[in-house]
This record gives sequence, structure tokens and C-alpha cells, in this order.
Amino acid sequence: MALVVALQQCCGVSALNAHRQARGWSRPQTITRLAALADQADQEPFRGTKELLRGWEDLGVRPRQQTVRLLCQLYDSTPGGLGLENPAMAQQPSTPTDLEQRDPVHDLAERTRRAINRSLATTTVSPGELDLLDERIHTARCLYVTAPPEQMIQLLLRDLEDIQILSAERQPAATQCRLSELTAVASTLVADAMMKLGRLPDAQRWYGTARLAADDAGNPELRARVRVQAAMLPYYYGPLSAAAQLAREARLLSRGRPGPTAAFAVAAEARALARLGDHDGAKSAIRLAQDLFDHCQNGPENDAWAFPERRLWLYLSGAHTALGQTAQARHAQQQALALYPDGHSGIDPALLRLEEAMCLVIEHSPTDGLQLAVHTYSEVPGPHRTAILGARAQDVLDILPGQLQSGRPAKQFAQLLALPAGRA
Repeated sequence: MALVVALQQCCGVSALNAHRQARGWSRPQTITRLAALADQADQEPFRGTKELLRGWEDLGVRPRQQTVRLLCQLYDSTPGGLGLENPAMAQQPSTPTDLEQRDPVHDLAERTRRAINRSLATTTVSPGELDLLDERIHTARCLYVTAPPEQMIQLLLRDLEDIQILSAERQPAATQCRLSELTAVASTLVADAMMKLGRLPDAQRWYGTARLAADDAGNPELRARVRVQAAMLPYYYGPLSAAAQLAREARLLSRGRPGPTAAFAVAAEARALARLGDHDGAKSAIRLAQDLFDHCQNGPENDAWAFPERRLWLYLSGAHTALGQTAQARHAQQQALALYPDGHSGIDPALLRLEEAMCLVIEHSPTDGLQLAVHTYSEVPGPHRTAILGARAQDVLDILPGQLQSGRPAKQFAQLLALPAGRA
């Protein structure tokens, strides 16, 4: 095409740029046409952007072979005609025209420069795609508050699969950071769901993956949040010292700055220390958690990644119960339960009532405490009657007087807890 040659000669643009300008297309229009061609050919969806096209046209970046074929089809040309010949062919010896072309240092410098340009310009994900992934993870966070853990694992794994496909290819630093953040959040929720179901080795591994992703993202608050979430596994299943250590790490990463993650970390440390018998440390942490929470914006209640007021009271209930401070524990339980809507299908209200049952046992009303525990556990819908709930119900049995533990009601309750998760 004569116009293509003329544009190259007069404007000094690349062959690929000249072909586009000769047709009067903008870069966004060209990207749209390439995507339509890929769709018509039933090929892998075209993920190019106008920034990528600029790299191909102006920076000497060579697109993938599949994209080269699409460009040839779009412009009715050949790779050579578009300046996109195979690199192996392009590197064959040619007749030098001047001293500079024969200089091996110059050749090495030019090859290196082009390779750097290719690496910096290569990307397979657009900002719009990142926004859509962010929306999907946020939706999952909201669903997680009430949906059964088995259902959430399936949903989250599909999202993680899509994130991993993009993360496996080289992305610009800012893009890779966002992908790592999304991976950390989704992996943490998968770990939490595994923990609820009693799949402890799986939960441990997923929490490890979440920590790696958070560390890769480099966001201190995210790193702290993943660790305090991970502290729940040893809090419910042991060892308690690991729960306290993870919560302490999260608190240190938060650096004392008021915020929901800092309040969450200190509250988690408080209830772990209380169960470890460190009464002074637990009481100090309770006061600090309340102070931090009073000076931060705690986020929405229907988001599993937030730390709303009702979750603060849940953690303080656990701390006060372990300290034997039944009056303060009851106050925390009442404050929390009042913030849950009627018909809430998550397990937090049941955990609060089990701690209320523990308070009854501590107050020398063990029969009433056992009855409340049995009723609470039995009323939880099957999909939510998971191992984590059973672990807390077992705590009620463990503090019953010996005579009552050997009685028929306690034995029947123990048998109920021994059934597979979700069974009546």
C-alpha cells in the first residue's frame, strides 16, 4: 500500500503504525477490531490494550505469535510487511552498511534495549479486568458473612483460578501488586472456610499461601490482617501460644495506628492471652482494643473483610469468658447479639450463645449451661453446623463438673458433636 510506505518515509513511524494510520483508525478502534477478529475465529479472547498496541508500534515490542496472526489478518499483510518478522529470522546476518552496524557492542545494546522494552510493555490484563476481579472478590466477601463455607470454597476457588492465570504471566509491578492483594484476600477466606469445616491441614496450607501473597503485595495492613485471621485456627484448635503469636505479629505490623485491623489484632491477642492465663496482659489488651476501635472507621457489617462492632464484642466476649468475668462477658454478648439481624445464618450468634452457656457453668448453673449449649448447637442450620462450632461446644463440655460430664445428657451431646459436620 503506497500510503503505508509514504507514512513511514515522511513521518518515520513503524510499519505497524503506518498500516493503522493509513486506515484512519485510532488505537482503541484497532483493539476493538482485533478482539472481534479473535471472537469470529473462535480463538482465545484477545486481551490487548491501547498501551500494548503503542508498545508494538513505537517501542519495538513484538506481540505474541497469535496476535501477530491477527494483525496480519486485520491489515491483510505479512509479518514482514508489518515489521513483525520472526526474531530468529531478524537476527540472521545481513550486509553491514556502516561501521556502527558492524559494532558488536552496539548490536548487544540494541538487543538489550528492545528486550527491556518488551518486558516493561508486556501485560495481559487491563485496568478494567482488575476492577472486575476486585468486584468479584468484594461480592464474595459479602456473601461469606452468611453463606455456608462449602459453597464459599467453590466460589472462591473459581475466582482464584482466574487470578492465577493472570498472575502466572509477567505483569507491570502495580498490576502484580493488585493481583497479589486479591490472592491474599481470597486465599484467607478459603483458609477460614476450611477451618470452619475442620479441614485443618488444608486450612493451615491456605493461610500460608495467603501470607505469602500478602507479603508479596507489600501492604503492611494487609500483611497484618492475614496474620490475625490466621490466628483463629490455633485459637480454636490449638496451640493457643501460636494464636497469641500471630495476633502479636499483626499488632506490631499495624504499628499502633488506629484502624480496624489494629483493633482486630489486639482483640484477638486479648482472647488468646485470656485462655493462656495471662490475665494482666489480656485485660490490658481489652482496653487497648476498645480504645483503638473507638478511634477508627470499622467498615460495613456485611463484609467478611471488615471488623464491625459486633465482631469486636464477639472477641471481647471470648476474652471475658476465659477470664471468668461473667458480668462483662454477658454485656459483650448482649451488645453483639443486638447487632445481628433476625434470621442471620452465620455462626457468630451461636458462638456467642455457647459462651453464654460457659458463663452459666462458671456461675455454678452447669445444667442450664449444658441445656443452652445443646439447644444452640441443634438450632444451627446443617450447612453451618461445622467443626469450628463443634470445637466451641466441646469447650462447654470440658468445663462441666465431673459428675455432670458422665451423665446421660452430656454423653448424648458428645455423641452429637462426634457426628460428621453438617449432620443433625
